[in-house]
This record gives sequence, structure tokens and C-alpha cells, in this order.
Amino acid sequence: MRFRTRLIVSFCIIIFLPILLAIALIFSAQKIQQNLDGRSFLISDDGIYLANSYELLSNYTETEYETLRDWATSHVEWMSDVERLDEMNDGLIEKYSYLMICRGDKVVYDGTRSDQLHIQVEDLPRFGAGSIGDGLAGYYYDGQMVLMKQVDFFFDGGGQGRAFIVTTTREVLPEVRNLMWDLVGSVLLILIFTGAVLITWTYSGLVPNTRRLMRATNQIREGNLDEPIDIHGNDEIAVLAKSIEEMRLRLQADAKDKIQDENVQKQLISNIAHDLKTPLTAIRGYAEGLLEGVATTPEKQEAYLRTIYSKANEMNTLLNELSLYSKIDTNRIPYDFQHIPVRGFFNDCTEDLAIDLENQGMHLSYQCFVDDSVEMIADPEQLMRVIHNIIGNAVKYHGEDPLFISFRVKDVGDFVQIEVEDNGMGISSQDLPHIFDRMFRSDASRNSAVGGSGIGLSIVKKIIEDHGGQIWATSKEHVGTVMYFVLHKYQEVVNEQ
Repeated sequence: MRFRTRLIVSFCIIIFLPILLAIALIFSAQKIQQNLDGRSFLISDDGIYLANSYELLSNYTETEYETLRDWATSHVEWMSDVERLDEMNDGLIEKYSYLMICRGDKVVYDGTRSDQLHIQVEDLPRFGAGSIGDGLAGYYYDGQMVLMKQVDFFFDGGGQGRAFIVTTTREVLPEVRNLMWDLVGSVLLILIFTGAVLITWTYSGLVPNTRRLMRATNQIREGNLDEPIDIHGNDEIAVLAKSIEEMRLRLQADAKDKIQDENVQKQLISNIAHDLKTPLTAIRGYAEGLLEGVATTPEKQEAYLRTIYSKANEMNTLLNELSLYSKIDTNRIPYDFQHIPVRGFFNDCTEDLAIDLENQGMHLSYQCFVDDSVEMIADPEQLMRVIHNIIGNAVKYHGEDPLFISFRVKDVGDFVQIEVEDNGMGISSQDLPHIFDRMFRSDASRNSAVGGSGIGLSIVKKIIEDHGGQIWATSKEHVGTVMYFVLHKYQEVVNEQ
């Protein structure tokens, strides 16, 4: 659940849950008060309501008052029965009240306790006041509010009688105060319960996911990128967890790429060291032959020097490849793109290659099926490097048979397609998909004496792709290999007005 939704729900809980609990509390109090004869609440046909202090005092002793009225009309002799009067007075004492009975101007029964307010007989209402209204009257006596319920009657044998149920606020207010404390306590309990519900709900929805996220980020900080972040949902923490998980996967991939690059660098150093060792050994051997006088004739000395020169060129080529590879790895190959006529460029290129191959006893055939007007945008130096690299590989791995190379340039719509076919050793089907990978060397190249750094064709692929073209190959073992690459034609855009 999103934070916004969670806040809205929390607001609703804060507002409505206390109200609902308060309503439940009131209904519960209603049931309780019904069981307590409506002691603190007045209950009528119209419902339940909290009484004022006057009504509350009256309601306390309503039962005893009705009993006195019944005695006064039906059992007046009981007004002189001390046992019955004590029994009633004991009940009134529990309700913070007491009973007084007067005969004429004399008190014949006084249920006042020592800790209760004692009212003098001359301060009591006169005979006849009990027949007015409901016999209920309120007075202030000695600084206290006093509620008196009066019943007038005549004793057996004659004589006016007055019966009083006296209730004072000093005794009743503590119970009212207790009622208020109960209400305050109930409100506090409702608020505490609401707070506990909110805290529990918020904790269960936020804290566990936050802790899992903290553990995951600590793992990432310590370099452990293999432990996935498993947090589901659609809230902000889940969205953050998904972002961190994507970051973890990217860091993990970068770490693997870094390890792979380090392995490639180590392999490159090993390959270059191996490939430099062969010409370096030859140079040292021929140089020692010259120094020791092994080459005694001018012809032999010239042959030794040419071999040394050739091996030095081979070393220079390897070092140039290494330098270019470092530029490829950092995307810093220097390009000088130009408008180049396709036919003219490849004519010059193959003419030079044909002469070099003939000097080595090899043959190059050239065919161009492109019009003279066709041009392309390319870097001639880097494109020449591509062709020399492809031809160089064909020369290295041609096997024992004489090498024949067919060089074809074709027009294929918006592209120029170049095909270089040889009759060399060929490439196995399992090695063919990987020949353009960095540092890849097939079993044939590893077992051959010519070696190779394993970066030549990766350089070729990079240069062709930077020209916006593509390169691929087909091959059969012991039959030969065909290298294909395509380049975009240059086409002028005509603005129509």
C-alpha cells in the first residue's frame, strides 16, 4: 500500500474508530445502567440521557420514596415499626441518604449517621408540603445542596406525621466524580487502543520491508552482489527495492564484465608475449649468425638482414594491433571519414595486394561489379586495415596447398558488398560463431606456428560497425572461408521545394 493511501487510512482510523468505540461504550453503559436501575443515567421511553444533578439525586431514592408513599396510604402502622424503618434506612445509607420521621414537631425516627449532615427539626418543611407536586424539594443547608422527598400522613390514633428522605450532594458527588473518571478512563483506553492499532498496522506495513531493504543495501555495500532483493508490493518501498535490485543486477553485470575484461587483458598479454617471442628469437638468432660470421657471403648476409627486417616488421604489426586494441577498448579509434569512389579505392587496394601475394607464390583474383559513379563514406586508412587483416588471416591459415584468393565487390541496392574467398584450412562449425570475439583463437591457430594475438578480427568487426556496416563469414574445413562485409553507399538527399 502506498504511503498516501496509508496516511488516508490512518486519518480515517484516527477519526472514525474512536467514534465507533465511543458509541459502543455508550450502548454498553446503557445496558449497565439498565441493570443498575438507571442510577447515573435516566432511562425513559424516549431513550437514555445523562441526568443533571437534581434529577440524579432524585433518581437515587425513587424506589424508597414510592415505598414510603405506599406505607402512608396502605400501611401507616409501619411508620412506627422501627425494624422496617431501620431496614429502609440501611438501604438509603448505601445511596448516600437517610430517613427522618416527625410526629408533630418532634423527631420520632432519625436515621442520620455521625458522618452525615444533620438537619434540625425546625428546618424541615412543614406539614402539607409533601402534598404539593411530587413532594420533592431542594434546599441549601449549611452550604450544601440538600434534596428532600416528603410524605405527609396521619399516625394511627391521630397526629400529623412527616416522613423525609434526605440526600446531600457531599455524599453523592464522589460517585458522580467516579463516573467522570470512568468516562475519562474509557476515552483514554479508546485512544490507546486506536494508537496501538495504528502503530501495529504501520509497523507491519513499513518496518519489515525497510529492514529487509537495509540488509540488502548493506550486502551491496560490502560487495555481495549475489543476494537478490525480495520485496513485493506497489508502495514506495517496493518501488525503491525494485530500483535497487536493478542497480544490483547492473553492478553484478559490470563486475562480471570487469572480471572478463581482466581475463581478456591477461590473455592478450600472454598472446602478445608468445607472438613476440617467436620473431624476437629469430631476430636474435640471425643477429648472432651475423656477429659470429656464419653468413660469409654477401648474399647470405643480405638474406639474414632481410629476415631480421621481416621479423621486426612482424613485431611492429603486433604492437600496432595492441595499440589499436587499446583504442577500441576505450572507443578512441581516430576516424577520418571521406567521400571515396568505391571502384577506384578497391582497384588500388587489390593491385598492391596482388603484387605482394605473387611475391609469396600466392594468387589474388579481383572482380568489381560496381559503377564508377558509386561512392561511399569511409576512412580509407581504417578500411585498408580491415582488408589487410582479412587477407593476412587467409595467408596465415592457408595450409600446405597454394593459396588462391578471390576478391569481389558487388552492388546490392543501398549497400556495397565485399566478398573475400580463400581455399585455406577453413574454420570448424563450432568456432565459426566466435571468430569475431575478442581474444578468440581457434584450435587450428593455436596449433599453427604462425600464432596470432586473437584480436585481429575483433578489430575488423569494430571498424566495420563504426562505418555503419556488418560483417560475417561462412566456412568449411579443408575447403575454405568466405568473409563478407557490407558498407552503405553515399546518396545525396534532394530537397524538394
